[in-house]
Amino acid sequence: MFSGDVSNLRGRAGAWSDSLFVDHAVFRVLWDNFAEVIPGRLYRSNHPTPGRLATAKRRYGIKTLINLRGHRQCGSDALSRAAAARLRLLHVDMAFESRGAPHRDRILRFADIYAGLQTPALMHCKSGADRAGLAAGLAILFEGGTAAQARAQLSWRFGHFSRSRTGILDSFFHLYEHQAEGRIPFLEWVEHEYDESALRTVFKASGLSSFLNDTLLQRE
Repeated sequence: MFSGDVSNLRGRAGAWSDSLFVDHAVFRVLWDNFAEVIPGRLYRSNHPTPGRLATAKRRYGIKTLINLRGHRQCGSDALSRAAAARLRLLHVDMAFESRGAPHRDRILRFADIYAGLQTPALMHCKSGADRAGLAAGLAILFEGGTAAQARAQLSWRFGHFSRSRTGILDSFFHLYEHQAEGRIPFLEWVEHEYDESALRTVFKASGLSSFLNDTLLQRE
């Protein structure tokens, strides 16, 4: 069991065991899901191992690690925090949801973080598919991109299932596109017009995709 302490050999061994077999990092050792979002400024991936984080700093000059999972009591979290400290990276917790309508206050908080970001930055969730896709899409809109470009960050290429419960993230970008794109700026729409409850009400997930994503793959 992971004790939460990685300051000694026993704690680090427990953290690795928890990360690999409880948090499914055994799959992430083989597949990093790494991609560029904003050239030279922002990248995305699944939860990086300490080795992959060191590689990202060396290759891309990463200065900030953004944790889209939020602070968690798990081995993966402890290992990446320790690695970020060792590599002298700024570590930022910015929790997003993957199966609910994006919360207005979290989007606005992420916008504030992004505005003052020390770049280049790498952001991660668990699998690099859903929350990383949402955050990548938001960053594209912050930079003046289109809803279609933002929505492209939620794709099969990253392991995202648009017809499962995580498809509500696609619907969020669709909603902005249909309600306000070209009429008012994205953040103004989020702050004054975006209706989380309405999005939850109209969104329907496909049974098969939800079964695959939530039951077989056991995604967060």
